[in-house]
Amino acid sequence: MADTGRQSLTDKAGAALKPNSEKSTTEHFGDKMKGTGDSAASSMQPESQKSMTQKMGDAFSSNSNDNDESMMQKAKNAVGMGENK
Repeated sequence: MADTGRQSLTDKAGAALKPNSEKSTTEHFGDKMKGTGDSAASSMQPESQKSMTQKMGDAFSSNSNDNDESMMQKAKNAVGMGENK
């Protein structure tokens, strides 16, 4: 279960694993909005108050204030599913 204001790991994985070419404009927009909201909630919540699940999810998705790519984005880039920047 996700912490208040956070996306569940299941939702994150589902959005990340579906190829962008198969997503509708609405799905792209929804993913962007959810990701932005989740990142903001992650940044505002102290580490000491995060559940173990959210800590693991943040580490996997690189929800921090630095500009490193997430592990998921690196994996997508490696197999050619990443977005061109």
